[in-house]
Amino acid sequence: MGILGGNNPTLMDIARRTDGNGKIAKIVEMLSEQNSILDDMMFEQCNSGSSHRTTVRTGLPEAVWRKLYEGVPSSKSETEQIMDSCGMLETYSEIDKALADMAPDKGAFLLSESASFLESMNNEMADTLIYGNEKKDKAKFTGLAARYGAISDDEKKIGFNVISGGGTGVDNTSIYVLNWGPQTMHGLYPRGSKAGVSVDFRGQQTVRDSSGNKFEAYVTHYKWDMGFTLRDWRYGVRIANIDVSDLSTSGESSSSAADIINLLIRAFGKFPKADMGRRVIYCNRRVMTALNLQAANRSTLALKVDEVGGKPVTSFWGVPIRQVDAIKNDEAKVV
Repeated sequence: MGILGGNNPTLMDIARRTDGNGKIAKIVEMLSEQNSILDDMMFEQCNSGSSHRTTVRTGLPEAVWRKLYEGVPSSKSETEQIMDSCGMLETYSEIDKALADMAPDKGAFLLSESASFLESMNNEMADTLIYGNEKKDKAKFTGLAARYGAISDDEKKIGFNVISGGGTGVDNTSIYVLNWGPQTMHGLYPRGSKAGVSVDFRGQQTVRDSSGNKFEAYVTHYKWDMGFTLRDWRYGVRIANIDVSDLSTSGESSSSAADIINLLIRAFGKFPKADMGRRVIYCNRRVMTALNLQAANRSTLALKVDEVGGKPVTSFWGVPIRQVDAIKNDEAKVV
């Protein structure tokens, strides 16, 4: 189902190509370990600085049957020009100089101690990819929930690819089925940058602790510029309104729980083509636990848990299911 490498480079692929000394690639590797979406998400360089102008298809051209010696009317595809921008995410790590100076490999120690700062960046980036909305916060980019934010029966509207799991309150969560690719959806990084990630070691500086007292520290500035563009909404599906309180934690579903297997089948049925891009399913820990219990306690060919590289990987019809805890359990009902 997925298309790997070459035409669909991940952030790690781009970092390795653009970063000669491997410093940025190491940072991206640490980010990928904390954010499974980065293992799948395809990235492209912006075509206009830190912004990306793209043509989104909103309809197909009309084709007609022709008789001999008769012409056909002109037709054109329905498209729309949109501009997506990258958001700028930054943080500073401050590592106590006395502690770093005791390490045999100071550089490796500073990088390991910066892991918590990178994790914070990663959590914020993952949250923005799901819930970012430029109408509410212009510094961020617009993510998935804002785009797939309403349900519609009109096949020409993006809401047609939003499915309700039946939840009604404010304790709902969502599952996303996404096809990453150059013609469907992908991440963005600024033109001319090294995958949008930069690391600036500022050296020894005098900083202050939480009480305002001074100490000497090694300071590093981390910057991550990233955006998201949705070229063809037909290749993304949001399964919304999954009531968290009804999800099984024992392997036996309650009568009111969302039937996740049937919902996934319905989601797959939304896609015009089966093999368009790299398809992956994303859910949070609560949904993943329910799915793993179903796979372990029930005989089903659709849902499986296999060992890949020494790690268990849950899949549905051969499509990997990734755990993304940025997807919340307190979503309001999507209508």
